Amino acid sequence: MMPPDPNPSRQQKRIHRQPQQTPHTAALAAPVLAIEPSTTAETSHSESQNYGGCEKTGLAQSLNQIVAFRLLQGLFGASLVPLSQGILLDIYSAEERGSAMALFGVSVMVGPVLGPVIGGWLTDNISWRWVFYINVPIGALAFAGIVIYVTETKLDALAKLDWFGFGMMSLGIASLQLFLDRGEQLNWFASGEIMIEAIVCAAAFYLLIAHTLTAEKSFVNPRLFLDRNFSVSMLFIFVIGITYLASLALMTPYLQTLMGYPVITAGIVMGPRGLGTMLCMFIVGRLIGKVDTRLLLVSGLGLTAWAMYDMTGWTPDVSQWTIVSVGFVQGAGLGFLFVPLTTIAFSTLPAHMRGDGTGLYNLSRNIGSSVGISIVSALLVENAQVNHENIAAYVTPFNRAFEASAAQAMSPLTAAGRASLNEVITLQSTIIAYMDNFKLLMLMSLAVIPLALLLRKPKVAPVMDHSAVME
Repeated sequence: MMPPDPNPSRQQKRIHRQPQQTPHTAALAAPVLAIEPSTTAETSHSESQNYGGCEKTGLAQSLNQIVAFRLLQGLFGASLVPLSQGILLDIYSAEERGSAMALFGVSVMVGPVLGPVIGGWLTDNISWRWVFYINVPIGALAFAGIVIYVTETKLDALAKLDWFGFGMMSLGIASLQLFLDRGEQLNWFASGEIMIEAIVCAAAFYLLIAHTLTAEKSFVNPRLFLDRNFSVSMLFIFVIGITYLASLALMTPYLQTLMGYPVITAGIVMGPRGLGTMLCMFIVGRLIGKVDTRLLLVSGLGLTAWAMYDMTGWTPDVSQWTIVSVGFVQGAGLGFLFVPLTTIAFSTLPAHMRGDGTGLYNLSRNIGSSVGISIVSALLVENAQVNHENIAAYVTPFNRAFEASAAQAMSPLTAAGRASLNEVITLQSTIIAYMDNFKLLMLMSLAVIPLALLLRKPKVAPVMDHSAVME
């Protein structure tokens, strides 16, 4: 989501539509391209184009330009993490891969820790455009490192991309994202656009499934889903993507809109989530092989569910310490989930299928994140409206509560009183809507715990490649 310009009048002058009217454009491109086969030579091209997209987004003068450049970021940036993981697996020996990937996972968490703080400071003190500009020198440094140190891998002249399967998956995911993003704004199936997007989504996924089951070499290898651990882990990571990213999407407007936090303060109190994840990744790395992986998964889901449960009781009066501590616990739960889940997901998968499995694993998490953000955003608006209607039903001139002298300022008999009442009712209905969303995320975390019983413990401890641990 684009951070707001500190100067509202300047922002409205430059961008003539609200950001909420636009779908998550980078998310439309990223999920499918994350599993597209690539070579290491393409890493430098993707890196340069991705950060070129950051520069262009910062220079954008209209919402349409922002949408287009964010789409470019999704197109060229989606494959960076799978390619980076593949390069690390190639250059390190089997004994060194665990340490390399653990360090890679921790370095990835620096973004969630420092990003909100740095982005908030830049937005408050300079401009939201510098949230994108700051990526340019980092991208130039990464590009230089790739050119100097990364060597090309041999190309497989016989390998061909299943363009039909790729196209159907891309079309299905893009239409699903548009359907979820714009459904609330257009009143769902009362809109012709939403009907078209739903039909296109269903048709694209039907053709993808039919093609996958009948084609000799399809874009998605159906044999992957014959492995029970991998299939169950795909569902696990999908739900984790929903709960973690959706909760982050809820917390930002909660802190800034309901609690009135400045952007930089909101970033600081949300930063400990990443610290909790980093710390627990180190701990879990030492526990794997000594403790049943399924027990670690259940512990992670339990911590996540407890954090969501605590958030269901939040009001705008909640203390900063509570926000920090609960966020740390939620981040710790995430740290207990990713590494064990990746370990058990690929523990029984044949080595020659691990590359395709890693791509699908990341795809499932990406889709879960996109779907989760869209769902909680839509439910937030809808539940706030329903709650407003329910509370307003008790606001009548016959309610004796308004007879007290302290309540005269909110008397429904005067225009000023009705305006004050509406402001209070809107605030309370929005708070309840946030509580409902946090409760939904808590129930989803608890609902997948029984799936741990379906996971099989490996007969022997595998040589783990953590190629899909974190993004």
